[in-house]
Parts: sequence; C-alpha cells; structure tokens
Amino acid sequence: MGVRGGTARSEFGETSEAIFMTSGYAYDSAGQAAARFTGEQQGMTYSRLQNPTVEMLEKRIALLEGAESARTMASGMAAMTAALLCQLSAGDHLVAARTMFGSCRWLTDSLLPRFGIEATIVDGSDTPGWEKAIRPNTKVFFFETPANPTLEIVDLAAVCGIAKAHGIASVVDNAFATAALQRPMAFGADVVAYSATKLMDGQGRVLAGAVCGTEAFVNDVLLPFVRNTGPTLSPFNAWVVLKGLETLDIRAERQCRNALQVAGFLESRVPRVLYPGLASHPQHELAMRQMTAGGTILSFFVGDRREAHALLDGLELIDISNNIGDSRSLMTHPSSTTHMGVSEEVRDSMGITEGMLRLNVGLEDPQDLIEDLDRALNAAGL
Repeated sequence: MGVRGGTARSEFGETSEAIFMTSGYAYDSAGQAAARFTGEQQGMTYSRLQNPTVEMLEKRIALLEGAESARTMASGMAAMTAALLCQLSAGDHLVAARTMFGSCRWLTDSLLPRFGIEATIVDGSDTPGWEKAIRPNTKVFFFETPANPTLEIVDLAAVCGIAKAHGIASVVDNAFATAALQRPMAFGADVVAYSATKLMDGQGRVLAGAVCGTEAFVNDVLLPFVRNTGPTLSPFNAWVVLKGLETLDIRAERQCRNALQVAGFLESRVPRVLYPGLASHPQHELAMRQMTAGGTILSFFVGDRREAHALLDGLELIDISNNIGDSRSLMTHPSSTTHMGVSEEVRDSMGITEGMLRLNVGLEDPQDLIEDLDRALNAAGL
C-alpha cells in the first residue's frame, strides 16, 4: 500500500506518480462545468478542492491508516486546526490531554476560547479523568500519543471507548508513530490527524498534513471547512510525501531499532530517559500493546538549561533542529524551541523541564550516534 496505493496513471503510463501543477481545469462545455460544481458529474474543478497528485496521496494515506477517507493539508497544524474547528462551534466543550505539541496547546488554550469553545485540560494518562471532565456540551476528545516531547502514552482503547459511549468524537494526533507503528482507528479513534512533514516525508523536505476518518466525516464535516478556508496542500509537496511513503515502513523499522539502542546507552549516562520501547518507561506495557515498536523519538534529562545547551553545542554528527521524523538524527531543547510559546506554568504541568532534550533518532549507524552523544556529554561536563 505504501508503494502503489492510490496510484492513478495518466494516458502516458508513467511508473512514478505525475505532478499535476495546475490551479484549475478546463471543461468540454458549460453544462459539464455546472454538473461538476453541483456534484452531478465526477471530476476536478479547482485545486483548492481537488488535484490528481494530491488525491493519490489522500487515497494512499487512507489505505495505510485503514480509514475510509482522508484529506491532506498544507501543514500538520493546518490538519489539527481543521480537524477541531470543522466540528466545534461556539458553546461547545473540548477535553484535551495536557501534554502535546506547543502549537496544539495554543489551539486549546488560546484560539478555541476566542470562538466560545471551552477546553478542559486533563492528564492524558489518567483514564478516569477523561470521563470526569465530560460536560453535557462536550463534543471532542483531543490527544496525542506518544505525546510530544514527554512520550506520554494515552490508552487508546479506553479513552476512545469512553468518548464513543458518550457520543463524543475522538481526535488523535498520530504524528510520532504514523500508521507504520500504530493505527488508532483499530482502537476506536474516530479521527486521526497528522503532520505528514514528519515521519511520512521522512527527509525534512516539505510541509504537509492529513486528516483521516469516515467518508461521512470527511465529506460532510471536514470538506466544507477545507473547501472554504483553503489550507491546501501543493501538488509538489504531495508528490514528495508520496515518495516518502514508499520507504516509510523500512525507515521506521530501522529508526526504531536505532532509537532503542541509543536509549539504552543514554540510560547509563543521564539521570532519566523517556522512550516507550524501554522497560523503564512508566507506560511501556501499554505502549507495546498499542505500538509495534517504541518509535523514533526519545527524550532525556540533564540538570538545567545551561547543561542542555552545552550538550547541544558539543554535538558534531547530530544536528540541532526542532524537526522530527527525519532520516537524520536531530536534537532540540523543547523549553526554548517547540514549547517556548506556552507559559512556564504549562510547561511545568507537562513535565517539560529546563533540562529536557528531545532526540529524533535517524538512519545513521547507531554506534556513531552513541559516540557523538558520549563526546557531547563529556564536553558538557556530564
């Protein structure tokens, strides 16, 4: 599915997917144009709504996810925003996990309240806490698992089951794992959202996002929002992600093996390591029930910001970068980068300390990564 799923060849019979760089489409007649706009006739009308290259990517992502349908967007945050706003209105209530990407917390804490949508933030790992937070006007549960950057795990089956029992839609950010490692819909999730910029592309080349769900949700709830607000993915970016999906499984498998080896080394050198694939992770058993491997991301702790920055500055092979999912190993200091935009109080509640570092483990030889980390730790006096 990752290699051939969704492929539609033109009359030229190309083996690699074509890039259709067009904003609009011509019609054989005025009647045909009218019929397409009313939906009486299938076909393309405008690339804000449909594009052959983008459509191939959407079909492939849906197949990989096990979803009935998918829509792609210009970035991961466009996907998260659309997945929430398309189904929330003034007076509605949302329950969200406290630990998630900084911009997602900005959505729940700053953007949604501007439109009269209240949000209750809960400890995502406290399953009973989700049910306790439900109100009569609760419409959505929103969470990320594994969470960024604490690698906190939410019990997918339990939390999605609570949502379903109360007629609440569950929206899961699956960017850390992708369908290569975890399929939330198999555990009852209604909607799965992605930053395809990350592991799906896998080589740090383009921005892209995706939202997966039932055909009814995508066509009747999500599509009107996307059609009229325009968070459109470009055909070129769609094509690049299509190429990334061809190697997703093998990249994810190798990077997970590397991450487990690197995490094992770090356990012997730093006070604390958070990696779902390690037995020391507080939710290791749950993670391994939901995921096929521990993932490509880990976090670990040193003393404070000074020591964290000193370690970063001592790296020679691993790049200092806030991206993840890349085939290259990248490390960042979340407190001063990805989560800088949320308050210190919120960071503390998430467990993001000044000494936390997040590492995306890539495809390099794991021994080379270990030697680079060991050298940087020594240079930082750790």
